[in-house]
Amino acid sequence: MLKLPKLLLSMFTLGSLMANGAAQADESVVTLKLAHFLPAHSVTQAQFLEPWAQRITQQSNGRIQFQFYPSMQLGGTPPQLVDQVRDGVADIVWTLPGYSSGRFPLTAAFELPFMSSSSEASSQAMWDFIQKHGQDEFADMHLLATHLTDGALVHTTKKPIHTLKDFRGQKLRAANRTAAKTIGLLGATPVAMPVPQVPEALSKGVVDGAVLPWDVVPALKLHELVKYHTETAAGTPALMHTALIVGMNKDTYNKLPADLKQVIDANSGRELSREAGRIWDNQVVETGHKLAQSRNNEIYVLPPEEQTKWMETTSQVSEDWIKDVESKGYENGKALLDEARQLIEQYNAKLPR
Repeated sequence: MLKLPKLLLSMFTLGSLMANGAAQADESVVTLKLAHFLPAHSVTQAQFLEPWAQRITQQSNGRIQFQFYPSMQLGGTPPQLVDQVRDGVADIVWTLPGYSSGRFPLTAAFELPFMSSSSEASSQAMWDFIQKHGQDEFADMHLLATHLTDGALVHTTKKPIHTLKDFRGQKLRAANRTAAKTIGLLGATPVAMPVPQVPEALSKGVVDGAVLPWDVVPALKLHELVKYHTETAAGTPALMHTALIVGMNKDTYNKLPADLKQVIDANSGRELSREAGRIWDNQVVETGHKLAQSRNNEIYVLPPEEQTKWMETTSQVSEDWIKDVESKGYENGKALLDEARQLIEQYNAKLPR
C-alpha cells in the first residue's frame, strides 16, 4: 500500500477536522431572547408565545431555543421594544406599535373605532395589508406576525358607562393616539400610559378607568381594581382593537442557517397571525368575564341604538386617519381604509359560523 507523504496526510487530516468543525457549527444551538411587556403568566406568553416557541424548538430538533424576558426584564420601557429588536437588545419582541406615536400610521388603521368584530379575521387582514402597503413601517425588523387583541372595552372604578353622557368628567387610560382621540370624542379625558402602569394609576386615582381588552384582566388583576365593564354585543364591531406585532432582529434572522430560517418561516406570517387572533377571540373574553363575575362586577352590554350613537360620535377618527396618512406621503387614504375594511370582511366571511 502506498503511503501518503506526511505533508499531504497532515493537510488531509486538517481539512477533515475543519469540515467536521463546520458541520458541528451548523448543528449548534441558537438561543433567541424574546421580550415583551406583560408578566410570564399572561395570555401573551402562556397561551401564545410559549406554544409557538415550543413548536419551533421541536421542529428544529432543539437547535433553536428561547429565553423569555417578560415584564421588560431586559430594561427600558414598553415603547422602546421596537427599538430594542432593531438594535439587537432582544432577538424577538411582542409589542404594540401604537406606543411609538406616528411611526406606524398604516398599522393604526386596524385600531380605528368600530373597525372589526373579529380578531381572527382582522389579524389576517392586517398581515395582508402590511405586506402590500406597509413594508416601509417595518423595514428595521423581520416581521413574523401581526395580530389584534380582543376588542377593547371600558373598565371603570366608581361610575358605570352606559351612555355618552356618562363619559363626562371621567379620566380614562388610552393606549395610543387613536385611542386618545376616540376617548376624547366620547367625552372623557384620555390619559396615555403603557399597560404596566395601569394598576397603580387606578389604585391612586390618577385615572377613573381604562379602555383595555379582556386579555390583560388576569395579568393586571384588573377585575379587582374596577367595578364596571362596558362592552359591545358579541358579533358587533368592538369599540376598538389594539394592534400588536411579533418582530425579529434582521441580523439575527439573516445569520441563521437556511434550514433554521425555513423553520422560522413555516411558523410565521398570516397563519401565525390567524392563530393569535383566534386565541384572543375564543379564550380570553370568557376568562375575563369569569373573573369579573367572580367579583360581582357589572358587565354592561351596549344596546344597538346607543352603539350607533358612539359610532357616529367617533367617525371623525377615521377621517383624521385618512388625512394623517396622506400627509405622510401615501396617496388616497380613503382607498387604503376601504381596502383594509374589505380585507376584514373577506376574512370574516371565511370564519366558521
